[in-house]
Amino acid sequence: MPDVVERLRGVDYLADTDIAGVVFLADRLEKPVLVEGPAGVGKTELAKAVAEVTGSRLIRLQCYEGLDEAKALYEWNYKKQLLRIQADREHERDWATVETDIFSDSFLLERPLLEAIRSEEPVVLLIDEVDRVEVETEALLLEVLSDFQVSIPELGTIKGRQRPIVMLTSNNTRELSEALKRRCLFLHVDYQDLDREREIIRVRVPDIDEKLAEQVAQVARTIRGLDIKKAPSISETIDWARTLLYLGHNEIDPEIIGETLHVLLKYQTDIAKARKELGVDGGPSIGPRRG
Repeated sequence: MPDVVERLRGVDYLADTDIAGVVFLADRLEKPVLVEGPAGVGKTELAKAVAEVTGSRLIRLQCYEGLDEAKALYEWNYKKQLLRIQADREHERDWATVETDIFSDSFLLERPLLEAIRSEEPVVLLIDEVDRVEVETEALLLEVLSDFQVSIPELGTIKGRQRPIVMLTSNNTRELSEALKRRCLFLHVDYQDLDREREIIRVRVPDIDEKLAEQVAQVARTIRGLDIKKAPSISETIDWARTLLYLGHNEIDPEIIGETLHVLLKYQTDIAKARKELGVDGGPSIGPRRG
């Protein structure tokens, strides 16, 4: 899939052939893609890149515990309905007329799923961190994704005007249902190897030289090998590279690592462990590992 690889590279997303192949098939087969992998490896960025490459509008449903139909699909604007009911009462309109009026399009609040279904322009629908929702909400997503239509009791069945590219991301914090997995193409995205991460850093931080990019990638890879609460994501590695440039550093030493480690790590226990293992506090330094 060299064309897909090059088009994604054109928007600064470096994809391998596995990623490019799944993106290609998702478009041709009109099937959702379930993208699994650790947090911070570029799953969400892939959806953004696909939207940019295809000239599509990105619609994002951020999943969380407690997400329900009203926040995912639609709800009625109750405050606006109440104001209309009060106004119509003053004009003594009959209830049948009022009911027809208040359950119309102008009182409907579209949430991401319905917005994607009704969109007339090309859409990439990103359902982010789907593993955070309860089983009931997963069933709702399954129903919508199966036929890409939804029934609203007051309005009837609304069918999709076009079939968007759908990408679901998961950090694999819980097992998703077999029914959902069956309807999706599967893609696992992991941390990149040293050479590819260095290349990503050079693409996203154009002013960095090859030597510093190599050092940044090596240190990040070494830290990910430690027993810590949260390994640095690729986006945090990029932020660290930018930080080093802003501070005027063109190479890395233990002192610089100690001053800037908070950009890579977000827990004090992780910072303390990394400082010790990397020799920042005078302890034995772990050499960068390739591969």
